[in-house]
Amino acid sequence: MTGPELKQLRADLSDALERKLTAADMAKLCGLPEKGGGDTIRRWEVSGPTPAVTKVLRVLAMASERYPILEKFDIFDRHDVREEDRPAKRAAFREQMRDEARRRLG
Repeated sequence: MTGPELKQLRADLSDALERKLTAADMAKLCGLPEKGGGDTIRRWEVSGPTPAVTKVLRVLAMASERYPILEKFDIFDRHDVREEDRPAKRAAFREQMRDEARRRLG
C-alpha cells in the first residue's frame, strides 16, 4: 500500500462510517499508540505504511464498498449460499466491519 492509497482509504472509510476520520482516528484503527499515532499515519500517507499495518488496513478496508471482500473472508460465494442471498449477506458483513471500526474508535 502506498501513501496516497492510505490517504484514499481514510477518505473511503470516512464515507463508509459517515464521519470524517482524522489521522488520530486511523491510528486507533491500526492499533497505534495514542501519543504520536496521528503523526505516524500522516507520515505513512506520504511514504506508505509498514507491511504489517497494510494487512490490518486491508481488513478494515472491507467496511467500504469500494474495496473487495478478501478471499479468506468471502464465505458468500460458496455452493451452500443461495445466489439470491449473497448480496444481502455481503451487505451484512460490511455493516459488521463498520460496527467493528466504530467500536474501535470508541
